[in-house]
Amino acid sequence: MTTILLQGRGRLIHARCIAAWVLLLCAWSVAGTAAAAPTVLVFGDSLSAAHGMAQSQGWVALMRKRLAQSYPGTRVVNASVSGETTAGGRERFDAALRRAEPDIVVLELGGNDGLQVLDTRAMHDNLAAMIEAAQHAGARVLLLGMRIPPNFGPVYTTRFHAVFESLAQQYDVAYDPFFLAPIADDRSHFQSDGIHPTAAVQPVLAKRVIADLQPLLSSAHRQGDQS
Repeated sequence: MTTILLQGRGRLIHARCIAAWVLLLCAWSVAGTAAAAPTVLVFGDSLSAAHGMAQSQGWVALMRKRLAQSYPGTRVVNASVSGETTAGGRERFDAALRRAEPDIVVLELGGNDGLQVLDTRAMHDNLAAMIEAAQHAGARVLLLGMRIPPNFGPVYTTRFHAVFESLAQQYDVAYDPFFLAPIADDRSHFQSDGIHPTAAVQPVLAKRVIADLQPLLSSAHRQGDQS
């Protein structure tokens, strides 16, 4: 009888040990997945804030869904505000950076500076400050450039476009010169204001930005796997 009891207790202890190891391995697996999954902060203006449509229709929300499939666990935080200039963005950028703790920052600002014909030197300095803050926090940056029509004058237009080019080179960041390029030539792709893309073309923008992000996401996942 004693032998049978001891054997029973031994099997029970053995089973409990196995269960404990299974739970521990699951915990390690979850922790590893969390460590490998990056956070992407989208910091922009109305072009990224789903202006004139439901948030779920905007390119950022669509990108979030697609990344969840191709890069499971990836977190996308949208801190975009309609009407934002680079000066306004600079004022709130540090707080957004602290809240999101991103691995990647998608910086999409400058369009409203151009529409208001604001000083391009100030625009450069504002964007530079945000890029520096992101890099100092350990995040990699994707800079989404903007284009303005020539009716703003050749001098201002040239200076405006040069801001993005110079920043991309100076800080060695990922760069898309004009992320609206795939839709820009068709007037029907824009809302009645002629500025904001329609809901119908948001998937096109999501696809473009995902392609821009691909190298950064792959790198972030590799670093997460090694940590």
